[in-house]
Amino acid sequence: MMMRYFSCITLLAALAACRTTQPVTTPSPTASFSHNGAAWAALWQQRAGEYRALCFQAYKLARLQLDAALRDPSSKPRAIVTDIDETVLDNSAYTAMQSGFHNGYTKETWADWTSRADADSVPGARAFLQYAASRGVAVFYITNRVETERKATLQNLDRWSFPFADDEHLILRKDVSSKETRRMEVAKTHNIIMLLGDNLGDFAAVFDERSADDRQRIVDSLHGAFGERFIVTPNAMYGDWESALRAYNNKLTQAQKDSVFKAGLRDYPKEKVPKKLVM
Repeated sequence: MMMRYFSCITLLAALAACRTTQPVTTPSPTASFSHNGAAWAALWQQRAGEYRALCFQAYKLARLQLDAALRDPSSKPRAIVTDIDETVLDNSAYTAMQSGFHNGYTKETWADWTSRADADSVPGARAFLQYAASRGVAVFYITNRVETERKATLQNLDRWSFPFADDEHLILRKDVSSKETRRMEVAKTHNIIMLLGDNLGDFAAVFDERSADDRQRIVDSLHGAFGERFIVTPNAMYGDWESALRAYNNKLTQAQKDSVFKAGLRDYPKEKVPKKLVM
């Protein structure tokens, strides 16, 4: 049983590295593949039927809610606002590559990856957005990719025949990671009837830069919006959830992060574990 605790701790630490610059380290010769959290998460995203089922479930629900929303009158053209990474495009190959070097996200390797326009599509995403377009609903892609990634991002979206894959509907990050200002710009001309994303910040500014406990409390307070106006896709590889655990401090060493994540992990008292199960 104790090995399961260590696996969970290692998983959280490795997922945290996925969006922070980390030095290349040499893995322990005794470490198993399942102890590489980022690789394990990427494997789940690529090979688990459960991941595909969750995506199809999210987009089936989105279609039902879209049909319901279209029954209400609107004084402005309707629109869907969607995130890109892990919402319509699958970047698990990038995470798998980085985890092979026991390294996390870096701007340089990410730019190299996106320049290839080689990301897979998230199951169900294309069919849903094509359906929305067929019903006269515009699609705006609000992403924290940057301007230098514009051409390749459009190529990748077009490769999978995503609708509205053009400069007007692709809204990149300019200065801040919060997407609220960009959502408000879309809302000036369109009635945003649905938001899609894998990260809580894709839905509302109230989640930006909040503590882990606050994020959970806010989710509870807005629970009625999830599955209706907010549609969440699964992502076990990275996200603001881990940034919140370390109070958005990007200067922590890996050892410090490990300590923070370990402290945040809930298990049952070790003194209650039968001695014969302790390894």
